[in-house]
Amino acid sequence: MTAKTEKSELTFAAIVDAAVDMAAAQGMESLSLGQVAKHLGISKSGVFSRVGSLEALQQAVLDEYDRRFVAAVFTPAMAHPRGLPRLNALVSLWIERASNVELLTGCIYVAGAFEYDDVESPIRAVLESNLRRWRGAMVRTVNQALEAGHLRPDTDAEQLVFEVYSLMIGLMHDARFLRDPKAPARVRAAYERLISTYRSFKYLE
Repeated sequence: MTAKTEKSELTFAAIVDAAVDMAAAQGMESLSLGQVAKHLGISKSGVFSRVGSLEALQQAVLDEYDRRFVAAVFTPAMAHPRGLPRLNALVSLWIERASNVELLTGCIYVAGAFEYDDVESPIRAVLESNLRRWRGAMVRTVNQALEAGHLRPDTDAEQLVFEVYSLMIGLMHDARFLRDPKAPARVRAAYERLISTYRSFKYLE
């Protein structure tokens, strides 16, 4: 690889990295080639030459956020035993990531859903696909907990995932908008209360 190619690839990575932070802090629609260029101290044409259109930059941001989300939440949770331990790990890691205001790692899945709820666009379609894939993974995890006997036989997996997702919306509101330092502890307590209503009497962690 030539030095020029290495510089180009590193610059592309830096552009996407900066754009992810900006999108997490201010929303996807806040992104512009000019603002990213200003943030990095390079020319707008320099950003354009490496990422192309704004739509391409937004796509790259969603791809990178998805990669980071999987690495921070999904992959480490998979190291836990199938069933409720794995579901608990998924939720705990998601809470940790979404509530970290200082590191600007707010959940683009949750925030983006509100940002694009009434907007039809290619970016909305990608965001929806990523979110549905993540919720599908959670539903599978709940079903595995059912198969393992960790949850009551009458548990509706999609209903439980909906309720967990609703808790995460509350977390985003209080942790990131109200800046309530107690929000993570509150949502963890709420999740424990929620899962206790689904947990099988035969299962003790």
